[in-house]
Amino acid sequence: MKASWSRHGRKDDSRWVRARRGRAGWRRRPCSLGITLLAMASIVTPAQAMTGGAGVPGVEGVAPGSGGLVFSSPMRSAGATWYGPGLYGNSTACGQTLLPRTVGVAHRTLPCGTAVKLVYEGRSLITRVIDRGPYTAGNAFDLTNGARRALDFEGVDQVRYAVATGVHSRD
Repeated sequence: MKASWSRHGRKDDSRWVRARRGRAGWRRRPCSLGITLLAMASIVTPAQAMTGGAGVPGVEGVAPGSGGLVFSSPMRSAGATWYGPGLYGNSTACGQTLLPRTVGVAHRTLPCGTAVKLVYEGRSLITRVIDRGPYTAGNAFDLTNGARRALDFEGVDQVRYAVATGVHSRD
């Protein structure tokens, strides 16, 4: 192994130093996704406890059963497909393991964990973005098998959707 001088004036093996520096740097970086999810859980949970999981009645944009999430208005329309068979057991882009009962959607640009309300033929579902996609032209969403079954969605079709813009304050 070839040793070299470090920036601190010590003679070290550069590969060992880089590997060690990388691990130490990883421990020091804040986990922004974990912190964000923890903050969302602490905000949404009290609202669900106060309302029994229902939204705040009479507030425009707050969907019943949404835990106080405020959705964009008006609802938009977009193409959707569903995916899953052949991919079960694989990890999603947001870190979950895809299973046949997993409920979520894939979207190309929305951040992981963003709440989305989907409406298809009178059935509605509030779920989160858990993956990236779809990779077919003209579609904005890929539904997991669990989301497809909840909406009774078959094949390729148009769905109406709204994206959560924040959490409604009861004060």
